[in-house]
Amino acid sequence: MSILVIVRHGQSQWNLENRFTGEVDIDLTPKGKEEAANAGKLLKPYHFDMAYTSLLQRAIHTLDIILRETGNTELPVIKSSALDERNYGDLQGANKAETEAKYGKDQVFLWRRAYAATPPGGESLEDTYNRVIPYYTNEIEPHLRESKNILIVAHGNSLRALMMYLEKISPAQIEQIDLATGAPRLYELDASLNVRNCFYIVP
Repeated sequence: MSILVIVRHGQSQWNLENRFTGEVDIDLTPKGKEEAANAGKLLKPYHFDMAYTSLLQRAIHTLDIILRETGNTELPVIKSSALDERNYGDLQGANKAETEAKYGKDQVFLWRRAYAATPPGGESLEDTYNRVIPYYTNEIEPHLRESKNILIVAHGNSLRALMMYLEKISPAQIEQIDLATGAPRLYELDASLNVRNCFYIVP
C-alpha cells in the first residue's frame, strides 16, 4: 500500500486581494507561509519518498516550507508545468467581485467551479484535467505502484482535477468542491491504486 498527499499552496497575495491568479506567478503572503508551516507540522509523522510541484513560486515555496518543517529537505522534488494552475485568460489579475458585477455571479461561478465552462481566453477545468491526469498516470502512478509515498503541492484547480480522477467525482459534483489553502488531503491506495481511504489531515 502507498499513500498520496495533495496540498494546495498557502494563501497568495492575489488570494488575499480576491483576484484571479491563474498562471501568473504570485508568491505567498505571511499567512500563506504560516499555512504551509502548519501543513508541514501535520505531515511530520508521515514518510515520503518523492514530491511533485508546479513551476509557480507559490507552490514551490509552500513545498519548501513543508519540507523544512518535516525535516525532509533532501527529498527528491520534481517540478512540472502540467501541475500549474489553470489559465484564467482575460480574467487573470481581475478582482473577483468586480468581475461578478460585470458578468453576473452565475457566470463567474461557472467559470470558477464548472467542469466545461471556459473563461475568456483561458482554460476550463476540463482542459486542466486533460493535462494533469496524463501526467499523473504516466509520471506519478508508476512510483505509487512501487509502494512509494508521494507528496504533491499544487493549485486549487489542478488538484480539483486530480481529485475528480482519484475519487471518481462527476463533473456536476465538482462544482460544489473547493480545496482550502494549506490543507493536506491523504489518500491510502491499494496495490491496484484504488483509493481505500481518503481524508483531510487535521490537528
